[in-house]
Amino acid sequence: MPTLPGITTVAQTITLALSPIFMLTAIGQLLNVLAGRLSRVVDRVRALEQEIHQRGDGDRSRLVWELRLLDRRITIINASLFLAVSSAVMTSLVVALLFVATLAHLHFATLVALLFIVAMLLLIASLAYFMMEVRVSLQAIHVRKDILDLFNE
Repeated sequence: MPTLPGITTVAQTITLALSPIFMLTAIGQLLNVLAGRLSRVVDRVRALEQEIHQRGDGDRSRLVWELRLLDRRITIINASLFLAVSSAVMTSLVVALLFVATLAHLHFATLVALLFIVAMLLLIASLAYFMMEVRVSLQAIHVRKDILDLFNE
């Protein structure tokens, strides 16, 4: 008759699972930041789409440039969100497998380690995309040269 794991074994498994759980918390915060940035970009796109038809040709070309930049940001943020969610799924699998392995007396150490490595790589990729999106967003916040030239006269 199989025996159930003792409370000490379960407590040790919970201790082992704490690091991935903290990682899930961090990924959740990253997802929150990314979702907020995406929301702001989408709001700006909607405002520009309404405004673009009311402007002259000079302003319209600047608005189209900004819309292209915003579209690029949306693409990058979506990629970062996908990678972060994928990392969270892999991290959750790590936690689940830790408990399954403990309860069923299975030896999943290699699989758990590989999943954790994949989760970290996905998180690193997500953070790289986030950094790229921040760099792209900085292009839109510079003061336009035509406005600065007005004050150089």
